[in-house]
Amino acid sequence: MSFIPIAQADTLHDIRLVATDMDGTLTIAEKFTPNLLKAFETLTTSGIQIVIITGRSAGWVNGLAHYLPVVGAIAENGGLFYLGESEILLTPIADLNQHRHKLADSFERLKTEFPQIRESSDNRFRLTDWTFDVEGLSLEALDTIAQLCQSWGWSFTYSTVQCHIKPLQQNKAAGLLKVLTDYFPHYSSEQILTVGDSPNDESLFDARLFPNSIGVANSLNYADRLLHKPTYVTTASEGEGFCELVNAIVHNE
Repeated sequence: MSFIPIAQADTLHDIRLVATDMDGTLTIAEKFTPNLLKAFETLTTSGIQIVIITGRSAGWVNGLAHYLPVVGAIAENGGLFYLGESEILLTPIADLNQHRHKLADSFERLKTEFPQIRESSDNRFRLTDWTFDVEGLSLEALDTIAQLCQSWGWSFTYSTVQCHIKPLQQNKAAGLLKVLTDYFPHYSSEQILTVGDSPNDESLFDARLFPNSIGVANSLNYADRLLHKPTYVTTASEGEGFCELVNAIVHNE
């Protein structure tokens, strides 16, 4: 399947809400840039709302939702949504303490097979999933970890920075669809643009759910690993690619 360059996109004039991944999509070398904040301002002054949807922890995303000019932010790959001062659990979990203990046990079981894996620095700020660093893990190792997690009743995904052990059916698309239904029902699927760069964004590229999706150029690194691929792709990578798509949206209005 070939990717369509964003310059050839002919549906961007209808976009009213951008739901975007963060690491590797908004960042450059893991940092926000002044150009990114200008791009956010361009979208908001054009009447286009922004929702961040990331694998990062509840603790981190709570702060981001407060300080960035976004209408809300989804954390932990669809686990929670931050809207104003509200924290909304998107994945039904009866007992969070017990849930964390089960995740911790599964991580320890993984360490018997992969003793090199290290808990992510933000893991202690999480509620619904458990993370460890992706660095140093081969594609074969990631496939084996996914199979093990599935056999234990979990789902598994990974991004450019982290691996995630998480509840079955918890993914970015499921979380975003619930948020759209509950808080943004006035937007049609054609008015939503989803943006990402890595395997944990794959569900956002499902054209049956989101006909308008964009991968920044570094998403091509995972082209052969993605079942669902973005409709369009930018020329630039990471945050520069996001700024490129914002320019494309504005010039299509």
